[in-house]
Amino acid sequence: MNWNIVKGNWMQFRGEVKAQWGQLTDDQLDVIAGRRDQLAGKIRQVYGITQEEAEAQIKHFEARS
Repeated sequence: MNWNIVKGNWMQFRGEVKAQWGQLTDDQLDVIAGRRDQLAGKIRQVYGITQEEAEAQIKHFEARS
């Protein structure tokens, strides 16, 4: 998946992101606004995981979408 597509269609992908990482709030998703680095940072912060684990989860999400 091209992350530029996600960023450009954030409102469509937002629901999928919310389904995958349900602890992210709507306000956090507004701030992320399709930026991959912001998503990784919020996943790390909210779930208390490492950068590597956050990146692995995002790669898995990309492969599914």
